[in-house]
Amino acid sequence: MPGILVALQDAMADLHQKEQQLAEYIIAHPLETTHLSIVELAEQSGTSTATVSRFCKSFHFVGFGDFKLKLAAELATRRSAAPTYQDIVADTRIADLIAGVQQNHLRSITETGQLLDPAMLERTVAALHQARQIDIYGVATSGVVASDFYQKLVRLGRRTSMFTDTHMQVTSAATLCEDDVVLAISYSGETPEIVDAVSCAKERGATTISLTKNGPNTLASLTDLQLFTSSLEEGIRRGDMASRIAQLFVLDVVFTGLLSSAFDTYIPKLEESFQYVRRYRKPSKER
Repeated sequence: MPGILVALQDAMADLHQKEQQLAEYIIAHPLETTHLSIVELAEQSGTSTATVSRFCKSFHFVGFGDFKLKLAAELATRRSAAPTYQDIVADTRIADLIAGVQQNHLRSITETGQLLDPAMLERTVAALHQARQIDIYGVATSGVVASDFYQKLVRLGRRTSMFTDTHMQVTSAATLCEDDVVLAISYSGETPEIVDAVSCAKERGATTISLTKNGPNTLASLTDLQLFTSSLEEGIRRGDMASRIAQLFVLDVVFTGLLSSAFDTYIPKLEESFQYVRRYRKPSKER
């Protein structure tokens, strides 16, 4: 199923009864849903227009029109792509592994791209550009992604800190102010320590940005700005592979947006950092 439908299925147990009823209808009739008005969908699913509107807001869509547009885009992608993620199985030929992992990554990136909201990305880029201090929080695989984005921002001369230690996340958050920004990365959006650190940062007045899987989650509901990746990883999730690639993709878009938004400021910084690294990190001579 496309990422949106997977997100609906994953969140089913946490939805109210009428929202569950609506989600069940959409999962069973995704194509039909893209052709219905909000009134028609409410009638077909036995719910109300208020339920549909609340449902779209819960899943962080701008409105019903935004939900239909993104669902239609994902359905179109499904028709032109492999039907499912390729899971890990015993004794797979290396050639098949190459094809399977490639397919997983391509689908994750494609469907994540369809979830990205240009307006939200613009606000994210603006917040990072204007920040006095940027804190980046992540643990485990999300910590690897946090480290990648940290080194990119450092090359731009931005005052940036990155923490994978949960105690240090809160410690740093406690020193922030309204001129600062926190980027919190958590695939599930339910990592308690990350939620605590972001709560502390918000209490201090910092602008908060989350990067999570698509769908309702505690972290996204808490932050000022929300970025989402596809939630398609199922069996393959054990390796944190496609989710990591999707997170890196989103932050590469943000980084490129930063460069583009202040080209004359950041490009010289990027070139300068490259030249200094090349100057001080010469290849060692053979002895």
